[in-house]
Amino acid sequence: MGASLVKFGKDTARDVKQVARGWRWGRRPQVPRSAEPYVIPKESTVFPTKWARTPAAIAIRDLLQKGPLNAVLNFEVSPRVSGLDSLLKLDGPAIIVANHSSHLDTPLLLLSLPDAMRRKTAFAAAADYFFDTWWRAAGSAIVFNTFPIERRGGKMSSTPGDLLADGWNVVVFPEGTRSPDGWIQRFRMGAAYLAVEHDVPVIPVGIKGSFAAMPRGRGWPIPGRPAVHVRYGDPLKPAEGESARDFAPRIAAAVSALLDEESTTWYEARRRAAIGASPSQTGPEAARWRRVWESTRPMKSTDNRRRAWK
Repeated sequence: MGASLVKFGKDTARDVKQVARGWRWGRRPQVPRSAEPYVIPKESTVFPTKWARTPAAIAIRDLLQKGPLNAVLNFEVSPRVSGLDSLLKLDGPAIIVANHSSHLDTPLLLLSLPDAMRRKTAFAAAADYFFDTWWRAAGSAIVFNTFPIERRGGKMSSTPGDLLADGWNVVVFPEGTRSPDGWIQRFRMGAAYLAVEHDVPVIPVGIKGSFAAMPRGRGWPIPGRPAVHVRYGDPLKPAEGESARDFAPRIAAAVSALLDEESTTWYEARRRAAIGASPSQTGPEAARWRRVWESTRPMKSTDNRRRAWK
């Protein structure tokens, strides 16, 4: 009798496990996807951000950026900026293009700009990340003046062009997402397309050290106030008849030359850039740990023309 009860208990347990594995614990349909009737997908609702560029929102954002945001950034990292004289060559709105490896890049760019230009600068942000919830969307819009763009294909958003036409500068990270190891990824053509389509210059920017300070996966910078450098380059303008496909490599090369300048000297980097021999900033062909190790080496000061944060 006892043996029968033990066998019954084992059989029952096995049956319960089998049922549990096949049970629909969620609300998924029982039929396979291929057998479901086709339904036209609903259009996603775009979070409105026009309110973030009203005079009241601009005033609030100015207080937030120059107050707590600036204080926290200076407390956590040691930022330096150079090349701001390049911005004096602008006569109207521009597209600011930079490499992207950390969430620090946005506040670093914003707070390195002259105040008048900073107040008229908007950031293109991934709709599926920064605009997936209302509180994240509203927070990024009011603090950083972001607007959503789709980075997974689809038609080009009309918002960047509208902003440029209204006199706003637009920041674009052409890699589409943060670098997983600190090295530059492939540049997409969105920024080049906007520059050609709206006949505006592109300001290349090289950001060095932000990955080491706050790599992807961290929610806060590492201790010790690591050095982070932001270097602006001269404006680039599409040539007469130049296509976005031809202009995009010039933008990527300019950013690479600025990063080369941070690693060596101004003269050496300019000489290499003049003959098209700037070293690639895509990193070594090696395992991920080696690429991360290379991109987090301590930086050395290469010249005396950098200025500290205000």
